[in-house]
Parts: sequence; structure tokens; C-alpha cells
Amino acid sequence: MVLKLAVPASAEVPPPPLALLSEWPRAAWGLGRLIREWKTLDDVPRGDGRPVLLLPGLVNSDRSNFVMRRYLARLGYRAEGWALGRNLGARAIGPEGERLMERIATLHAETGEKVTLIGVSLGGIMARVAAHRHPELVREVITISAPFAGPPTCTNVWRQFEWLTGEKIDDPALNARLKEAARPLPVPATAIWSRNDGLVNGLICREPEDSGARAIEISSSHLWVQMKPEVLRAVAQILGDHSGSEAR
Repeated sequence: MVLKLAVPASAEVPPPPLALLSEWPRAAWGLGRLIREWKTLDDVPRGDGRPVLLLPGLVNSDRSNFVMRRYLARLGYRAEGWALGRNLGARAIGPEGERLMERIATLHAETGEKVTLIGVSLGGIMARVAAHRHPELVREVITISAPFAGPPTCTNVWRQFEWLTGEKIDDPALNARLKEAARPLPVPATAIWSRNDGLVNGLICREPEDSGARAIEISSSHLWVQMKPEVLRAVAQILGDHSGSEAR
């Protein structure tokens, strides 16, 4: 009964109060698991040195992805932060995402390889838009708890989004970007999502079930989801599964 109360009734509503109230306890529990399991996370494919760019969630900076960046570097990938400060939407990446595109292009030029984008929450939406606009620079996209497939009102943080980014959810330009992010990608894509996410409706963090797109369901809070052992393993497995795909 408790689990049912923590799951949204449909993809058209925000997460229920119980899921929201349990965010911090679940996040703390996940961090404790990470500390216990950190040394056991190497039972995954090794990296091949490809460039991987990590995009943080709303109001977060590269510090929020430090654990994943360190983990992927340990496996043998060139894991980089986005180096654009805190994610304040267009304030961070530019009105047309030009600062993010420049960062991706620079990493592509330095390595001679297409860049894998891993985006957490809002960072995942940005990663999908970037892949649509410059598929020649992007190898694949992995989103983690990113609400790209539904309206901002299906989250518990849309008001905070407006305040922090200065954008309104009824802004035509913002809605155009969201529609762009929701379209099927021209590169391989995987969505990692949680049905009992307390900040965003997990059902809009994946493409429709009949789309054929890859989705991996976990049980997790939204806060610190990128530090969960199962998420780290999932990301490493996805990268390993695509080790033989076209990279240049």
C-alpha cells in the first residue's frame, strides 16, 4: 500500500506527496549503499578511452557528478564535466544552447571521437536537444531521471525551475525545446528512470513503451540518483554494450 501511494497514478500528474516527502531519507540511504558497495562496482565492462560528457541537473554543478566521473575514469573512459557552472537552464548554456554545443565540439575536436552525453534530470533534456542539433558530434545519449517526455507541470519542481532559470513554462521557446527533446533521437539513447521518483514523474523520463527505445527502470529517489550503485553499474553496462558501435 505504501509503495502504491508513492507512485503517480498516470503520466499527467506530478509525483504524489509521499514520494516527495521521502526524497531525503531515500537519498541518504542510497549514499550509504554507495559507500558500502564502492569497491565492488568494477564487475562491468572496461572502458575504451572514449570521451564522455556529464551534464548536471537543475541548480547543480559538476560537483554533483563527481562520483560518476571518477567511476567512469576508473573504468577507462575520458569522463569530463561540462565546465559551465551551475545548471540554470539557458542562463548556463546560452539561449540557443551555444555554450553547451561549443563544449561538445571542443571535446570532439580534442579526441577525434564523437562524444557520449550523460545527462541527469534537466541535464538529460539538454543532452537530447544537443544530440538532435548536432548528431555528427554525439555518439549516444544516456539520460538519468530526465523528464523529457512530458510537461513541466508533471514535476514538483517547475516553480523552482522558473525562479532559477528566469524562463516560464508557458514560454513558446521553452516549449519548442521540450518538444525537440521528446522526439526520437538520431543516435542511440537509453533512459534510466524511477517510477517512485519524488521530484519528477518517472513515467515522463522515458520514451513511450511502444517506441522501441531502450529504458532501464530502477527504484530511486531523484536526489543523488546518479550516485546509486545500480545507476553506476547500468551506465557502465550501457557504455560497454555499445563498445563496438561507430565512434567517429
